[in-house]
Amino acid sequence: MEEPYRLTPQLALRVAVLGFVALAVFAVLFLRLWALQVLSGSKYRKEANTNFVRTIQVEAPRGLIVDAHGHVLVKNVLGKSLEVWPADLPKGQAARSKELEALSTVVDIPVKKIVALLKPHLNDPATPVVLRHGIHSDQYDYLREHQLEFPGVTTADSPLRSYPYKSLLAQVLGSVGPISPNEVAAAKREGYTPQDDMGQAGIEQSYDRYLKGKDGSDQLTVNSVGEPTSPVTPKVVPLPGNTLRLTIDIGLQKAAEKALTAGIADAHADGVPNDRYADGGAIVALDPKTGAVLALASNPTYQPSVFVSRDPSKLAPLESTKSAEAANSPGLDRAIDGVYPPGSVFKPVTALAAMEEGILTPDTPIQCSPYFTFYKQQFSNWDLYVNQPMELTQALAESCDTYFYQVGADFYKLNSDRGPTLQLWASRFGFGQKTGIDVGPESAGLLPTPDWRRKTFSGPQYSEVDRTWKPGYSVQLAIGQGDLEVTPVQMARFYAMIANGGKLVTPHIAQDVEQPNGDSLRDLATQQATSTGVDPYYLKAVQEGLYAGAHSVSGTSYGVFGNFPVPIAGKTGTAQKDITLPGYPHPVELNQSWWCGYGPYDDPSIVVCAVIENGGHGGTAAAPAALQVFEKWFGKHGTVTSHLSD
Repeated sequence: MEEPYRLTPQLALRVAVLGFVALAVFAVLFLRLWALQVLSGSKYRKEANTNFVRTIQVEAPRGLIVDAHGHVLVKNVLGKSLEVWPADLPKGQAARSKELEALSTVVDIPVKKIVALLKPHLNDPATPVVLRHGIHSDQYDYLREHQLEFPGVTTADSPLRSYPYKSLLAQVLGSVGPISPNEVAAAKREGYTPQDDMGQAGIEQSYDRYLKGKDGSDQLTVNSVGEPTSPVTPKVVPLPGNTLRLTIDIGLQKAAEKALTAGIADAHADGVPNDRYADGGAIVALDPKTGAVLALASNPTYQPSVFVSRDPSKLAPLESTKSAEAANSPGLDRAIDGVYPPGSVFKPVTALAAMEEGILTPDTPIQCSPYFTFYKQQFSNWDLYVNQPMELTQALAESCDTYFYQVGADFYKLNSDRGPTLQLWASRFGFGQKTGIDVGPESAGLLPTPDWRRKTFSGPQYSEVDRTWKPGYSVQLAIGQGDLEVTPVQMARFYAMIANGGKLVTPHIAQDVEQPNGDSLRDLATQQATSTGVDPYYLKAVQEGLYAGAHSVSGTSYGVFGNFPVPIAGKTGTAQKDITLPGYPHPVELNQSWWCGYGPYDDPSIVVCAVIENGGHGGTAAAPAALQVFEKWFGKHGTVTSHLSD
């Protein structure tokens, strides 16, 4: 017989080791299970919910934009936005590319742009990527009818900007659009998400922080293939943006834009061959006491709704440099960003500076001759049939060039340790710098000085002669010519200074921010005017000269304002500028038509400054255009009897 099995010490040790290993394995599994359920339970529960509960951003309506009288300039209408859920797109590269190409064809968005928009969100399956706000109804219908061909592509309700007055005030109102890749970092710091839209230009951009509401969110439960399994549940209610009230009078704005069109037509009808090239311009209307912008017109213009429809052909003149040039830059706000030589509307600057520097007094007689010679260079008057001594009032009224040529020569000969004194006074009056208007972009223009010329022409391709400030430059500057460039809003600001007694106002378009219920939230029209320090006696002399320009029978705008029931003071200007025309190998010198002034003369309530590009003489196109603005403002009609030059 065999002996019974015995548990030897060696076998017992082996059993003990095996039991210990088994116990250790179960202990590890237990601890891991405990960690998953207790320590990381909330984390994995959230991730599990993410796979089935989707949070949908609900865009808040932007605030309304209204004019000074409450007329709605920009509102919202309900439209559809196009969204893509990256997690629901086909997993295979070929299938995904095929779908994106088909989607690109339907919605007119390049495949490269779609891929670029999706790329940052490929690891975020719970957030849709908005490709476009405001898709066309036919695009929406097509996507609905072919849903099975576009997995991961959905549409959602979206508030879209609407413009009841169509193209009126287009450049000022601006546009709203998606945040560009180079704006994302800065936008995040200000509380935006990459999915947000934001103001891209004009008022929409300047006051986006008030106009943009606070987005809400909805929740939606879906199954593993992305199909909804429950109704949409509101989670956070969106808060609409605030209402922005402007200083603009939309009736006056309409009159200003209509006047620009008429001014261009007047230039074409003038019979002067070069005036047929008139093709644009700007009008600025200001409150001379506060700087409130009453109208800001620029021609040509565009329909701001193109930024909602995103039609590539209509957007091209606003986004493509080549297309913009062909269409004469309709997106350019010529009132604040267009620069022109001012011509004779600059003469009051010269007059005030000369009196302040002791070069002349209001009663100093200077010969208004057909020609003026300085350092062997001859300069001609615009009217070669005048040859008589004039005091300042008459020289401004009749816009005698040779009178101001002499003043410019005196400035050149003036020795001052302060630098070029005419330019110093022009700078004090706001030229060569931005006005600070609360909409952009704005140009500072150009106020040429000897230092500027030396720096600008410092390259080896220039000689010392090029870098030297010559006598003729001072002579030309005195009548607003040469390298001098100004914006219409700078000129309007200067004439407001003349009208209000010597204070330089800051132009502004926004008046206040209001809550959706109408309560005022913040007053934006609190800018303070600054004194220029001009002697009231000298200012009065210039005011009288501007009044005579519109009411003396020899005044350059008498034929336009002489019979107007409200007393107007102002100045015409005809400024030569080299313009490149199609078919011409070299630039052609064309006249820019100007008129700036204010009324009523004894208690000014409005300043108007008009410029018609390539429009000929100031009395031909710009002055009649300005008259139409005054007619609307005062509710009275005038009669244009004749056009004088300058």
